Amino acid sequence: MDWQGIAYTLIGLLIGVVLHEYMHGRTADRLGDHTAMTAGRLTLNPVPHIDPIGTVLLPIGLALLSRGQFTFGYAKPVPVNPFFFKKPRRGMVEVALAGPLTNFAVAIVVVGVGVGLRLLLNLQFVINQSGNLVVVNKASWWVDLAFLLFYVAVINIFLGVFNLIPIPPLDGSHVLEYFLSPSAQEAYERFARYGFILVFVLVFFAGGAIFGPIQNVVSKLIFGTVRQIINVF
Repeated sequence: MDWQGIAYTLIGLLIGVVLHEYMHGRTADRLGDHTAMTAGRLTLNPVPHIDPIGTVLLPIGLALLSRGQFTFGYAKPVPVNPFFFKKPRRGMVEVALAGPLTNFAVAIVVVGVGVGLRLLLNLQFVINQSGNLVVVNKASWWVDLAFLLFYVAVINIFLGVFNLIPIPPLDGSHVLEYFLSPSAQEAYERFARYGFILVFVLVFFAGGAIFGPIQNVVSKLIFGTVRQIINVF
């Protein structure tokens, strides 16, 4: 079992879910809803965002059950009241997209840092057949940092893509609702009450089989992108 990979993935997950929820609250605050601020959730301190099940038990359990091949988790949802928005439906779309876009931004930043490390320190990046990163360098702590950045990027891209799935309560459901007709939206809201159950079943019973390979593809995509950037220099 890849204990190092599990630890780095959990760190990346914590970073991803905390920033994800923080930006939901920050965007809502910018649009006129100060509920998150009042609730003490407009902070980068991870403690107020931690959900005992979603941020601790679920990701650790999935990582152990899948032998490090897959994990998933979530933070406490930031409270949002769209009635404070000038345009409630459009505001909810902006709030919903803020989370996944933040995850993508985190991935871009850490990949950029990884590229900088490669150029400055001449780290040798290699990826094996399983899609895992291998770094060859005598300075072990730089190698550990490169591993950490890689896992943070992978998990954040995965979080961003997963949250765009249009199943309630995922962020993609709020985006989809914006484009539905009133009658279709009413039917969709009736389905929403079962959405969390569907997401839970999807993740817990099929997460490793479905999303494990997706994470491997993301890993290879990131490595390929980094390699292309490095080849330019």
